[in-house]
Amino acid sequence: KLLSGTGEEKVHLCIVMTSDRGLCGGFNTYIIKKAKKLIRDDYKSASIKILSIGKKSSEHFTKNGFNVISTEDDLFSELTFNNVGKIAERIMEQFFNGNYDKVLLVYNQFKNAATQVVMTENFLPLEGTGDQEPIVVVGDYIFEPTKQEIVEQLIPKSLKTQLFKAILDSHASEHGARMTAMHKATDNAAELKKELTLTYNKARQAAITGEILEIVGGAEALNS
Repeated sequence: KLLSGTGEEKVHLCIVMTSDRGLCGGFNTYIIKKAKKLIRDDYKSASIKILSIGKKSSEHFTKNGFNVISTEDDLFSELTFNNVGKIAERIMEQFFNGNYDKVLLVYNQFKNAATQVVMTENFLPLEGTGDQEPIVVVGDYIFEPTKQEIVEQLIPKSLKTQLFKAILDSHASEHGARMTAMHKATDNAAELKKELTLTYNKARQAAITGEILEIVGGAEALNS
């Protein structure tokens, strides 16, 4: 079921990852815009449900009347593989029960401290790697455990790892975006300080010049 899905396009789950706090430039804005585009344009024929990770997405989508079925706002306070794995298990169970036809991840992929790329990634059902030539196996191999058991264990672990990787990407991107935003804010503040200092000095010089002119004018008036 995790591989084939339902074969329909009626109900989608969109997992949106943002930060808990602001002051990180357009980090959250780009993600929210992308998620809204998916809902209103790309998958407008389907019913979209939202699982939000991060307070910024939870607050925005809840306040604006979107169908938010779950929020994971406390995840970043204890970001571990086990905690993420529990979320993945819940999503897999709901997908297996036919609650969703498709599950999507929307997050910022970390490139470097100054660059984050908004990603839309398929989570469920699992996608194949395309047409491949058949592999010819020479010899008789005994699998322990069986091939079925191996696949049944690997698929959930793979999905947990995929979700954990996306959340770590988003978390790293948040720190990079915040660092870049604070650096720009510091540069802007320094430039503003420089301009204000120049303006202040010009005003002070004008005031001093005016006082000198008044003194000179008064002295000339007394002499005359």
